[in-house]
Amino acid sequence: MTLVTIYGRTGCHLCEDALKLLQSMRDELNFEIEEILIDGNEELEKLYGEKIPVTQIDGVHHDFWRVDPERFKSSLEKHRQRQ
Repeated sequence: MTLVTIYGRTGCHLCEDALKLLQSMRDELNFEIEEILIDGNEELEKLYGEKIPVTQIDGVHHDFWRVDPERFKSSLEKHRQRQ
């Protein structure tokens, strides 16, 4: 199954919005969600900093700041076609 990872911070409203949106599409589009909080992780904070939320599809960078439903669906479909 496809794994969508979302990197975020505790108390980040954009992260919460992105997670809710992904959760609302999960069953229809058949993917799992993994949430990783970067709080206190120096490596992840350097890597993602103010770009959160950052989303990946099976470990491949998808987007940052917001999740656009149409763009996400398109990227997910393209990713699955390449597999």
